Amino acid sequence: MSLKKFKPTTPGQRHKVALQFGEVTKSTPEKSLITKKKKSGGRNNDGKMTMRHIGGGHKQKYRVIDFKRNKFDIPATVKAIEYDPNRTANIALLYYADGEKRYIVAPNGLQAGDTVISGKNATPNVGNAMYLSDIPLGTMIHNIELQPGKGGSISRGAGTYAQLNARDGKYAIIKMPSGETRMILITCLATIGSVSNPEHNLTVSGKAGRTRWLGRRPRVRPVVMNPVDHPMGGGEGKNSGGHPRSRNGIPAKGYKTRAKSKYSNKFIIERRKK
Repeated sequence: MSLKKFKPTTPGQRHKVALQFGEVTKSTPEKSLITKKKKSGGRNNDGKMTMRHIGGGHKQKYRVIDFKRNKFDIPATVKAIEYDPNRTANIALLYYADGEKRYIVAPNGLQAGDTVISGKNATPNVGNAMYLSDIPLGTMIHNIELQPGKGGSISRGAGTYAQLNARDGKYAIIKMPSGETRMILITCLATIGSVSNPEHNLTVSGKAGRTRWLGRRPRVRPVVMNPVDHPMGGGEGKNSGGHPRSRNGIPAKGYKTRAKSKYSNKFIIERRKK
Protein backbone atom coordinates (compact mmCIF):
# COMPACT_ATOMS: atom_id res chain seq x y z
CA MET A 1 0.00 0.00 0.00
CA SER A 2 1.16 3.51 -0.73
CA LEU A 3 0.69 6.59 1.41
CA LYS A 4 -1.13 9.75 0.44
CA LYS A 5 -0.43 13.22 1.86
CA PHE A 6 -3.21 15.80 1.77
CA LYS A 7 -3.18 19.49 0.93
CA PRO A 8 -3.90 21.72 3.96
CA THR A 9 -7.37 22.78 2.84
CA THR A 10 -8.63 22.41 6.43
CA PRO A 11 -6.85 22.09 9.81
CA GLY A 12 -7.74 18.39 9.90
CA GLN A 13 -6.18 17.79 6.47
CA ARG A 14 -2.96 19.69 7.19
CA HIS A 15 -0.91 16.83 8.66
CA LYS A 16 -3.08 13.93 7.51
CA VAL A 17 -1.27 10.95 5.97
CA ALA A 18 -3.59 8.14 4.88
CA LEU A 19 -3.25 4.78 3.18
CA GLN A 20 -4.33 4.27 -0.41
CA PHE A 21 -6.16 0.97 -0.57
CA GLY A 22 -4.77 -0.16 -3.91
CA GLU A 23 -4.41 -3.77 -2.76
CA VAL A 24 -8.03 -4.03 -1.60
CA THR A 25 -10.11 -5.64 -4.36
CA LYS A 26 -13.54 -5.98 -2.67
CA SER A 27 -15.48 -3.39 -0.67
CA THR A 28 -18.25 -5.48 0.92
CA PRO A 29 -17.60 -8.43 3.27
CA GLU A 30 -18.72 -12.03 2.73
CA LYS A 31 -22.13 -12.27 4.44
CA SER A 32 -21.65 -15.84 5.67
CA LEU A 33 -18.45 -14.86 7.53
CA ILE A 34 -19.61 -11.81 9.50
CA THR A 35 -21.27 -11.51 12.90
CA LYS A 36 -22.60 -8.52 14.79
CA LYS A 37 -20.25 -6.67 17.09
CA LYS A 38 -21.77 -5.17 20.22
CA LYS A 39 -20.15 -2.13 21.81
CA SER A 40 -19.93 -1.91 25.61
CA GLY A 41 -18.80 1.70 26.00
CA GLY A 42 -16.37 0.39 28.63
CA ARG A 43 -19.25 -0.65 30.94
CA ASN A 44 -19.78 -4.02 32.60
CA ASN A 45 -23.10 -5.84 33.17
CA ASP A 46 -23.94 -3.48 36.07
CA GLY A 47 -23.52 -0.45 33.82
CA LYS A 48 -20.41 0.58 35.74
CA MET A 49 -17.47 1.98 33.76
CA THR A 50 -14.65 -0.53 34.21
CA MET A 51 -12.51 0.61 31.24
CA ARG A 52 -11.92 4.29 30.59
CA HIS A 53 -11.51 6.00 27.21
CA ILE A 54 -13.96 3.71 25.37
CA GLY A 55 -17.19 4.81 23.70
CA GLY A 56 -18.84 5.91 20.48
CA GLY A 57 -17.24 5.02 17.19
CA HIS A 58 -18.56 3.85 13.86
CA LYS A 59 -20.74 0.74 13.80
CA GLN A 60 -18.71 -2.33 12.76
CA LYS A 61 -19.33 -5.95 11.87
CA TYR A 62 -16.86 -8.61 12.97
CA ARG A 63 -15.20 -10.73 10.28
CA VAL A 64 -14.63 -14.30 11.51
CA ILE A 65 -10.94 -15.04 10.83
CA ASP A 66 -9.43 -18.53 10.52
CA PHE A 67 -6.33 -18.36 12.73
CA LYS A 68 -6.07 -22.17 13.03
CA ARG A 69 -5.55 -22.95 9.29
CA ASN A 70 -6.65 -26.53 10.09
CA LYS A 71 -8.13 -27.37 6.69
CA PHE A 72 -5.20 -29.54 5.65
CA ASP A 73 -4.18 -30.57 2.12
CA ILE A 74 -7.16 -28.79 0.49
CA PRO A 75 -6.06 -25.98 -1.86
CA ALA A 76 -7.81 -22.63 -1.61
CA THR A 77 -7.99 -19.79 -4.12
CA VAL A 78 -7.67 -16.19 -2.92
CA LYS A 79 -10.91 -14.63 -4.12
CA ALA A 80 -10.30 -11.10 -2.79
CA ILE A 81 -8.22 -8.91 -0.47
CA GLU A 82 -10.47 -6.93 1.88
CA TYR A 83 -10.29 -4.16 4.47
CA ASP A 84 -11.07 -5.19 8.06
CA PRO A 85 -12.05 -2.46 10.56
CA ASN A 86 -11.20 -4.77 13.48
CA ARG A 87 -7.44 -5.05 12.76
CA THR A 88 -4.56 -3.13 11.24
CA ALA A 89 -3.83 -5.75 8.55
CA ASN A 90 -5.90 -6.61 5.49
CA ILE A 91 -7.71 -9.92 5.24
CA ALA A 92 -7.96 -12.42 2.38
CA LEU A 93 -11.12 -14.28 1.38
CA LEU A 94 -10.36 -17.92 0.51
CA TYR A 95 -12.54 -20.24 -1.59
CA TYR A 96 -11.57 -23.87 -0.81
CA ALA A 97 -11.81 -26.61 -3.41
CA ASP A 98 -14.62 -28.30 -1.42
CA GLY A 99 -16.72 -25.11 -1.50
CA GLU A 100 -16.02 -23.70 1.98
CA LYS A 101 -15.14 -20.01 2.42
CA ARG A 102 -12.82 -18.61 5.07
CA TYR A 103 -11.03 -15.39 5.94
CA ILE A 104 -7.32 -15.31 6.84
CA VAL A 105 -4.96 -12.47 7.77
CA ALA A 106 -3.53 -11.46 4.40
CA PRO A 107 0.27 -11.80 4.03
CA ASN A 108 2.22 -9.11 2.23
CA GLY A 109 2.35 -9.89 -1.49
CA LEU A 110 -0.65 -12.22 -1.60
CA GLN A 111 -2.97 -11.31 -4.48
CA ALA A 112 -6.40 -12.32 -5.73
CA GLY A 113 -6.11 -15.46 -7.85
CA ASP A 114 -3.22 -16.98 -5.85
CA THR A 115 -3.52 -20.47 -4.37
CA VAL A 116 -2.68 -21.33 -0.75
CA ILE A 117 -2.64 -24.60 1.18
CA SER A 118 -1.84 -25.77 4.70
CA GLY A 119 -0.43 -28.98 6.15
CA LYS A 120 2.47 -31.38 5.64
CA ASN A 121 2.28 -31.19 1.84
CA ALA A 122 2.55 -27.38 1.71
CA THR A 123 5.57 -25.66 0.18
CA PRO A 124 7.19 -22.56 1.74
CA ASN A 125 5.31 -20.07 -0.45
CA VAL A 126 3.66 -16.86 0.81
CA GLY A 127 0.33 -17.60 2.48
CA ASN A 128 0.87 -21.34 3.02
CA ALA A 129 0.56 -22.66 6.59
CA MET A 130 3.22 -25.21 7.62
CA TYR A 131 4.48 -26.90 10.75
CA LEU A 132 7.59 -25.33 12.27
CA SER A 133 9.32 -28.69 11.75
CA ASP A 134 8.97 -28.32 7.95
CA ILE A 135 9.70 -24.61 7.41
CA PRO A 136 13.22 -23.83 6.09
CA LEU A 137 15.49 -22.03 8.56
CA GLY A 138 15.68 -18.26 8.14
CA THR A 139 12.14 -17.98 6.75
CA MET A 140 9.93 -15.03 7.72
CA ILE A 141 6.68 -16.26 9.31
CA HIS A 142 3.56 -14.86 10.97
CA ASN A 143 0.33 -16.04 12.66
CA ILE A 144 2.35 -18.42 14.85
CA GLU A 145 0.78 -20.86 17.31
CA LEU A 146 2.08 -21.07 20.88
CA GLN A 147 0.20 -24.31 21.54
CA PRO A 148 -0.50 -26.93 18.85
CA GLY A 149 -4.03 -26.61 17.50
CA LYS A 150 -4.88 -23.46 19.47
CA GLY A 151 -4.57 -21.09 16.51
CA GLY A 152 -2.06 -18.41 15.66
CA SER A 153 -1.57 -15.73 18.32
CA ILE A 154 1.84 -14.20 17.51
CA SER A 155 2.69 -11.70 14.77
CA ARG A 156 -0.76 -10.83 13.44
CA GLY A 157 -0.53 -7.01 13.27
CA ALA A 158 0.17 -5.03 10.12
CA GLY A 159 3.72 -5.43 8.80
CA THR A 160 4.89 -7.77 11.57
CA TYR A 161 6.85 -10.98 11.13
CA ALA A 162 9.01 -13.40 13.09
CA GLN A 163 11.99 -15.43 11.90
CA LEU A 164 12.70 -19.13 12.31
CA ASN A 165 16.34 -19.21 13.43
CA ALA A 166 16.99 -22.83 14.43
CA ARG A 167 15.56 -26.12 15.64
CA ASP A 168 16.65 -27.97 18.79
CA GLY A 169 14.99 -31.32 19.44
CA LYS A 170 11.24 -30.85 19.73
CA TYR A 171 11.53 -27.04 19.84
CA ALA A 172 11.97 -24.37 17.17
CA ILE A 173 13.86 -21.19 18.09
CA ILE A 174 11.96 -18.13 16.90
CA LYS A 175 13.01 -14.48 16.91
CA MET A 176 9.81 -12.62 17.76
CA PRO A 177 8.67 -9.23 16.37
CA SER A 178 9.64 -7.66 19.73
CA GLY A 179 13.24 -8.93 19.40
CA GLU A 180 12.72 -11.66 21.99
CA THR A 181 14.11 -15.11 21.13
CA ARG A 182 12.09 -18.04 22.45
CA MET A 183 11.38 -21.74 21.93
CA ILE A 184 8.10 -23.00 20.47
CA LEU A 185 7.12 -26.63 19.82
CA ILE A 186 7.84 -27.75 16.23
CA THR A 187 4.31 -29.22 16.05
CA CYS A 188 2.87 -25.67 15.99
CA LEU A 189 1.69 -24.11 12.73
CA ALA A 190 2.86 -20.83 11.22
CA THR A 191 2.10 -19.00 7.98
CA ILE A 192 4.84 -18.09 5.51
CA GLY A 193 5.60 -14.40 4.87
CA SER A 194 5.04 -11.12 6.71
CA VAL A 195 1.67 -9.52 7.43
CA SER A 196 0.19 -7.10 4.88
CA ASN A 197 -0.18 -3.32 5.23
CA PRO A 198 3.41 -2.62 6.45
CA GLU A 199 3.02 1.17 6.13
CA HIS A 200 0.17 1.32 8.65
CA ASN A 201 2.46 2.79 11.34
CA LEU A 202 3.32 5.76 9.08
CA THR A 203 -0.26 7.05 8.91
CA VAL A 204 -1.20 10.31 10.67
CA SER A 205 -4.86 10.78 11.61
CA GLY A 206 -4.74 14.58 11.37
CA LYS A 207 -7.53 15.33 13.82
CA ALA A 208 -9.06 14.14 17.10
CA GLY A 209 -12.35 13.28 15.42
CA ARG A 210 -10.80 10.42 13.49
CA THR A 211 -9.79 8.84 16.80
CA ARG A 212 -13.39 9.22 18.02
CA TRP A 213 -14.56 7.34 14.91
CA LEU A 214 -12.44 4.41 16.12
CA GLY A 215 -14.32 4.35 19.42
CA ARG A 216 -11.63 6.00 21.57
CA ARG A 217 -12.59 8.79 23.97
CA PRO A 218 -10.22 11.49 25.23
CA ARG A 219 -7.54 10.81 27.83
CA VAL A 220 -6.72 13.25 30.63
CA ARG A 221 -3.06 13.59 31.66
CA PRO A 222 -2.47 12.44 35.26
CA VAL A 223 -0.46 15.57 36.23
CA VAL A 224 -3.49 17.81 35.68
CA MET A 225 -5.74 15.69 37.93
CA ASN A 226 -6.44 16.21 41.62
CA PRO A 227 -4.69 14.06 44.26
CA VAL A 228 -7.94 12.15 44.83
CA ASP A 229 -7.97 11.04 41.19
CA HIS A 230 -4.37 9.99 40.59
CA PRO A 231 -1.06 9.56 42.51
CA MET A 232 0.57 12.10 40.14
CA GLY A 233 -2.14 14.72 40.62
CA GLY A 234 -2.19 17.85 42.77
CA GLY A 235 0.43 20.52 43.42
CA GLU A 236 0.49 24.27 42.93
CA GLY A 237 0.60 25.43 39.32
CA LYS A 238 2.95 23.17 37.40
CA ASN A 239 4.62 21.80 40.54
CA SER A 240 3.02 18.40 40.36
CA GLY A 241 3.77 14.94 39.11
CA GLY A 242 6.23 12.82 41.05
CA HIS A 243 7.47 9.44 39.91
CA PRO A 244 5.58 8.15 36.86
CA ARG A 245 3.08 5.54 37.94
CA SER A 246 -0.34 4.19 37.04
CA ARG A 247 -3.66 5.16 38.59
CA ASN A 248 -3.25 2.17 40.94
CA GLY A 249 0.22 3.29 42.07
CA ILE A 250 2.24 0.76 40.03
CA PRO A 251 5.49 2.45 38.83
CA ALA A 252 6.07 2.86 35.10
CA LYS A 253 9.21 3.21 32.96
CA GLY A 254 11.42 0.31 33.92
CA TYR A 255 9.55 -1.33 36.80
CA LYS A 256 9.40 -5.08 36.16
CA THR A 257 5.97 -6.65 36.62
CA ARG A 258 6.63 -10.11 35.14
CA ALA A 259 6.39 -12.93 37.69
CA LYS A 260 9.78 -14.51 38.43
CA SER A 261 8.19 -17.97 38.59
CA LYS A 262 6.15 -17.68 35.38
CA TYR A 263 5.95 -21.06 33.62
CA SER A 264 7.01 -19.71 30.21
CA ASN A 265 10.29 -18.20 31.48
CA LYS A 266 12.10 -21.43 30.62
CA PHE A 267 11.14 -21.06 26.94
CA ILE A 268 12.60 -17.55 26.61
CA ILE A 269 16.24 -17.62 25.48
CA GLU A 270 16.78 -13.86 25.18
CA ARG A 271 14.47 -11.11 26.38
CA ARG A 272 13.41 -8.24 24.14
CA LYS A 273 15.63 -5.20 23.91
CA LYS A 274 14.72 -2.32 26.22
